Amino acid sequence: MATTEPTTRRTVLPGEPPFTVDDLLKFPDDGNRYELFNGSLLVSPAPTSFHQLAIIRLGRILEDAAPPEMQPLPTVNLRVSDKDFYIPDLVVVSAESMEDDKLMFVPGDLLLAVEAVSPSTQARDRGFKTEAYAAAGIPVYWRIELSEGPALYVYRLDGDAYEPPVVHKPGELATLSTPFEVSFDPGELVKRRG
Repeated sequence: MATTEPTTRRTVLPGEPPFTVDDLLKFPDDGNRYELFNGSLLVSPAPTSFHQLAIIRLGRILEDAAPPEMQPLPTVNLRVSDKDFYIPDLVVVSAESMEDDKLMFVPGDLLLAVEAVSPSTQARDRGFKTEAYAAAGIPVYWRIELSEGPALYVYRLDGDAYEPPVVHKPGELATLSTPFEVSFDPGELVKRRG
């Protein structure tokens, strides 16, 4: 999305609540991230610099470790239903699900969803997204808590809910096997270069 200068003008969005994914596709490119939960609009501003840095670095780590049949991607469109639409910060999908250049993925395409917690999204990422991704059947959810150095919270699906998370603190090596084997120190995700 393009960034725009702050304005005092009000953005008028097409459609009426409850919104659908089709309504969302008609929204202006105004620098906000629009998501839907049961037709209710969730709006987030552009992410912070540490948020972006953590996602870029994690994307590189996953790209280097991923087997050929899996592909990490940043900020994809995830259509769960006509009234549920999310934009995870980072995902891993099967390479097969990318054979056609699609605008939206469905939950069955995702092997992993990742969210980095920002001040404006903390309640959403810690509670709501955890429940929504589990209900959608996404097998693994990683939550990066930037305010904790950062720490990595790893959730695995057990039936229709996630098990309590395994927490990996900065300064320790997180060795993970799902969706593929990868090891990294969560603290490195926002460490200064050089």
